[in-house]
Amino acid sequence: MADRGVDLAALPKEVREHLAELELELSEGDITQKGYEKKRVKLLAPFVPQTQNVDVSIQLTPGLSSDPTSTPNAVPVAAPRQHRAHRSGGTRDDRYRSDIHTEAVQAALARHKEAKMALPMPTKRRSAFVQSPAENCTPPDTSSASEDEGSLRRRQAAISAMLAQNLQSPEYWINRSVQGSSTSSSASSTLSHGDGKTHNHSQGQTNVIFLSTGVPAHSRVSTKIQQLLNTLKRPKRPPLCEFFLDDSEEIVEVPQPDPNTPRPEGRQIIPVKGEPLGVVSNWPPALQAALARWGATQAKSPALTALDITGKPLYTLTYGKLWSRSLKLAYTLLNKLGTKNEPVLKPGDRVALVYPNSDPGMFWVAFYGCLLAEVIPVPIEVPLSRKDAGSQQIGFLLGSCGVGLALTSEVCLKGLPKTQNGEIMQFKGWPRLKWVVTDTKYLTKPSKDWQPHIPTANTDTAYIEYKASKEGTVMGVAVSKISMLTHCQALTEACNYCEGETLVNVLDFKKDSGLWHGVLTSHGLKPEMICPCASSPEAMTVAIRRPGTQSAPLPARAILSMAGLSHGVIRVNTEDKNSALTVQDVGHVMPGALMCIVKPDGLPMLCKTDEIGEIVLNSRAGGTMYYGLPGVTKSTFELIPVNSGGTPIGDVPFTRTGLLGFVGPGSLVFVVGKIEGLLSVSGRRHNADDLVATALAVEPVKTVYRGRIAVFSVTVFYDERIVIVAEQRPDANEEDSFQWMSRVLQAIDGIHQVGLYCLALVPANTLPKTPLGGIHLSETKHHFLEGSLHPCNVLMCPHTCVTNLPKPRQKQTVGPASIMVGNLVAGKRIAQASGRDLRLIDDQEQSKKHQFLSEALQWRAQTDPDHVLYMLLNAKVTTATCSQLHKRAEKITAALLERGGINTGDNVVLLYPPGIDLIASFYGCLYAGCIPVTVRPPHPQNLAATLPTVRMIIDVSLFSSCILTTQTLMKILRSKEAAASVNVKTWPNIIDTDDLPKKRPSHIYKPPTAEMLAYLDFSVSTTGMLTGVKISHSAVNALCRSIKLQCELYSSRQIAICMDPYCGLGFVLWCMSSVYSGHQSILIPPMELETSLPLWLSTLSQYKIRDTFCSYSVMELCTKGLGTQTEALKARGVNLSCVRSCVVIAEERPRLALTQSFSKLFKDLGLSPRAVSTAFGARVNLAISGPYFDFCLLPSGHEVPPRGAPQSLPLTESGTILPGVRVIIVNPETRGPLGDSHLGEIWVSSPHNASGYYTIYGEESLQADHFNTRLSFGDTETLWARTGYLGFVTRTELLDASGDRHNALFVVGSLDETLELRGLRYHPIDIETSVSRAHRSIAESAVFTWTNLLVVVVELSGSEQEALDLVPLVTNVVLKEHHLIVGVVVIVDPGVIPINSRGEKQRMHLRDSFLADQLDPIYVAYNM
Repeated sequence: MADRGVDLAALPKEVREHLAELELELSEGDITQKGYEKKRVKLLAPFVPQTQNVDVSIQLTPGLSSDPTSTPNAVPVAAPRQHRAHRSGGTRDDRYRSDIHTEAVQAALARHKEAKMALPMPTKRRSAFVQSPAENCTPPDTSSASEDEGSLRRRQAAISAMLAQNLQSPEYWINRSVQGSSTSSSASSTLSHGDGKTHNHSQGQTNVIFLSTGVPAHSRVSTKIQQLLNTLKRPKRPPLCEFFLDDSEEIVEVPQPDPNTPRPEGRQIIPVKGEPLGVVSNWPPALQAALARWGATQAKSPALTALDITGKPLYTLTYGKLWSRSLKLAYTLLNKLGTKNEPVLKPGDRVALVYPNSDPGMFWVAFYGCLLAEVIPVPIEVPLSRKDAGSQQIGFLLGSCGVGLALTSEVCLKGLPKTQNGEIMQFKGWPRLKWVVTDTKYLTKPSKDWQPHIPTANTDTAYIEYKASKEGTVMGVAVSKISMLTHCQALTEACNYCEGETLVNVLDFKKDSGLWHGVLTSHGLKPEMICPCASSPEAMTVAIRRPGTQSAPLPARAILSMAGLSHGVIRVNTEDKNSALTVQDVGHVMPGALMCIVKPDGLPMLCKTDEIGEIVLNSRAGGTMYYGLPGVTKSTFELIPVNSGGTPIGDVPFTRTGLLGFVGPGSLVFVVGKIEGLLSVSGRRHNADDLVATALAVEPVKTVYRGRIAVFSVTVFYDERIVIVAEQRPDANEEDSFQWMSRVLQAIDGIHQVGLYCLALVPANTLPKTPLGGIHLSETKHHFLEGSLHPCNVLMCPHTCVTNLPKPRQKQTVGPASIMVGNLVAGKRIAQASGRDLRLIDDQEQSKKHQFLSEALQWRAQTDPDHVLYMLLNAKVTTATCSQLHKRAEKITAALLERGGINTGDNVVLLYPPGIDLIASFYGCLYAGCIPVTVRPPHPQNLAATLPTVRMIIDVSLFSSCILTTQTLMKILRSKEAAASVNVKTWPNIIDTDDLPKKRPSHIYKPPTAEMLAYLDFSVSTTGMLTGVKISHSAVNALCRSIKLQCELYSSRQIAICMDPYCGLGFVLWCMSSVYSGHQSILIPPMELETSLPLWLSTLSQYKIRDTFCSYSVMELCTKGLGTQTEALKARGVNLSCVRSCVVIAEERPRLALTQSFSKLFKDLGLSPRAVSTAFGARVNLAISGPYFDFCLLPSGHEVPPRGAPQSLPLTESGTILPGVRVIIVNPETRGPLGDSHLGEIWVSSPHNASGYYTIYGEESLQADHFNTRLSFGDTETLWARTGYLGFVTRTELLDASGDRHNALFVVGSLDETLELRGLRYHPIDIETSVSRAHRSIAESAVFTWTNLLVVVVELSGSEQEALDLVPLVTNVVLKEHHLIVGVVVIVDPGVIPINSRGEKQRMHLRDSFLADQLDPIYVAYNM
């Protein structure tokens, strides 16, 4: 570009200064980019070599000074324009400008450029852009903007080869779940899943072309994952060692000591003494006495001149006026605020001083007025709003100091925020204050006989200065009267102050050095006149360079190795100039002080001479304590250093200064940083200011707003992680911002050898500010951790910086007590449990004589025709007696035989909404000898998503000869809307059962054997696989008998069912159980709750139902929807005290948090805490466990591992084993039985086991031994069915009805859904539970893996402004609680995660949609 060939160092000094000024104006937005380039071209034009068509706009690194002699600690050259010197503290560039550092950054970036690593750019929906309008489309992929399409194709072959070696192909993942587990494959992507997208189901697969890498060729999402994997192939630092222990202390990777780590080699430091304080004959006995002296003898001499921002004098305060006004204020405070007998203030009280920075005169009067009145001033900043950053902590300080009075000026009082009544607003966390205006017109002249009491300076507190810690807590440093006086004497002696000199103070006059003295500065100062000093609130001034003469030697300068500094060792840098830090001395220790250097951590042991440590000081001129905090005071103000042997070096107490440094030659003090800015990562220490300097050296002009960058650390997974947050310029574009973030990562990695955990950009002027305009670090960190920072760009790098993860575990047979490994605490007893033996139970019910349900219904219709079996509650109440149900079933049978032309054993699809028609059609099929197949009807408003599933089930049940349905649904199946999704011409024969002929069948079919097929049960698993299981007549009979005995169901009983009736135990309870047991079932379709949410609970109360069954989705709907309406329900008379058991039916681990919330929420309505229990079933056995009716057997709680252990997991028992059922826990690989409390696969043996899979769509050859398998040793005769669920059995101390100890079954999760990462087994629900707790705006979450990366999808319930807040929080919580690094975080709208009818997440469908780029995400973050 333009200035190639221009030697910037050779430019005249004036030109370099103009260039620096120009860059500063651009970075602060004072000129446009075009104006900047135009002015720069003009400046450099005389020095550009004679080359044609050269653009003068790039050679200079924006944002950096061009002065080759400047150093990190050099004082910046003042700007030529007057107003520039008075800009607010928000600009931080000058503090870090250095060409040396710039060269180091450029060299580090060059090394990374050679590696040619392409980082995947995040995908952001345009509506999530801060400056962009909302749109509903995903923007085009810009992640490969630096590469053309051809180069991307050329790289594809290399990436594919790499992935083929290191990652599993999709075929491997698809097949492995079938071959290595007990249930269906998890890889089918053929089901429609509520996203409005239509798939070609006639082919049995979605039309996706896969590369050898296992990602769809058309998916831009997968291309970014390839980029991410390619980037992550770089080796981590340090290397992992070869062992892993699962103990809490040793769970992290322990880095081995590096033999090349520099170690201190010098001798132990000797305390350094300052020169003794001089003896002055006429030194005043107290500071107030000095004011009185000057007020009398030099009344007209100026004490203070205040300047405006242009440098013009505002007013001058003479010593006479300062004395008289302070005297008036002291008199007013003591005598005029209250009554004579009850004064508001008395000596020793604390008073807040609230004055703006523009009015130092009023502050001086208030400060000295308080000293004269012997009250203790507490200077604080002016609160601008109720939510000022750190305001609450200031309020805590005021409260702990007992402040009840605040002094301020009239102008300041008018500017304070007020309520509608005109009163001063009550600031958050502040005590109630009485505000007193100290302007002269409001002060009372003291009476002639009143004189202030001015005692000799003693150890009483003179004033309290506030100090904010790294964590944001505010403490008050108390300074005694003698310390204040001694400090003034030491400063006067060290700086050679004389009467009549002028001091220019540009610091905050309310605290620190600005309160004690100023820094001498003006234009054109000579180098020897620059006198830096080191200070801290606790020790006050620590060291100061004495003002020199023109012939004095220049200040000392040290060029130190950053690598050495990170290990706390001083090493002169002689090798790599790019990793050097140049520091200058801050002079000698203060007169009368004693200083030494101690280790900042652990015992205060003296450092060696070549070691960095904390500066501690013994002096009479320092703070005395933290007001009201004796514990912290002792560790800070009463420190006794010890030698290497641990022996105290004396009994003289030292004060910690919070400064890190060392003592150089000639007893010169060097400061390299502050404890507050120290970031300790993996045993190495880094300085936040150094990281800021590096970030600012990476071309911030286009990206960073006014150089505002915050650096802090957060503790994640047993170590500190570095976070950088910067404000982004309003006109910065996405690509420039991402490139800047990428380059900052590389520069910090190259120079500081440390990885960043997170780099975030927030909109301009949104970071919390300190009173002087800087960035409030602790508030920024707080916003980051609570998810309220609202960044517009985020780049997480956990893969790079988290190097202490345990080594991936290898397969092992017996391991430590960790659920993730798949083994629990060893036990000797075989882990098995069983329900009551059906053969020993005498069931007197007549229906047990009938082998078939069809016979049971006929018998009931004959013996008790008017007994009501069903009551349906929807728009109207519909009932069905035994006779009515039998007659309607007969009509349906006649219609099947007449219109359907069916044969015995044909499959008939039942397509009905939840209701009595579905039940009648089921028995009509049994009467006709057909095999009923219940299918959920399509949703009329979402045919494109739901109708293909109906079509698929019909296609899978290959012999479906007809469809029984209603007239409304028949019209939908043949509609034009349906034709857009499926081929409506190929439907089987559709029979409308709304208008049936009044005919009876000639005969009712009776199966020749009970082992014949009764019905097919189809359902979609959580892994997205459609499975149909065959249920025989004998299994139906045994299951109904088992439920009847467990639930004590008789003809006089009523139960309420609120769940879908299409598969599993819900279908059995809805259609079969009442016919077998004779009890009345009140049916409540879950869809009815959408229009009348309290319907289920009010039904329980109205009919005094003892036992009810529901799904998790129903329970969640009531918990969320009725949570705030319990009082209204109680007022309507809803009483749940009648409920004995509320059973949740599910094929999953019990949702403990949901059931507990439901119980607590409706406890006020009388619901017993014992009532809620769970029932568990699987595909191979629809009902394994059921509710508790023996109240000595309450649900057992269990923590895996035991409570208190790291990573413990709370579980609850999955119901009690049903009669006739036996379960055993088996190692799924060896097929051998496991011991008590071992985690393994649940196998079940029962008369109501399913007969086998009918078919599995997309996978015809599934292992037959899922239903008939044997143990490899032990009881090898019993036939078992494999449930595909992991769990364990543990013997409890409870006794069952027979007097034996109760064996509790705990279901942990589906084997198909487990995520195997790093050799450990994880259950998605555990990770999702952690993620859902991370932020209040996370409505739902789902996880899956792809190419060995963990992908977390999060539904955002809040505004899109919060989307990027979730990325670090999700990464943090998964790393902390599960020791996993999240590869991709996807933020989506509510309702995007597909959920089936049972409330179970369809994670595989979600994965397919994500990879096909069909989610329209708000934001996709690819963690590095």
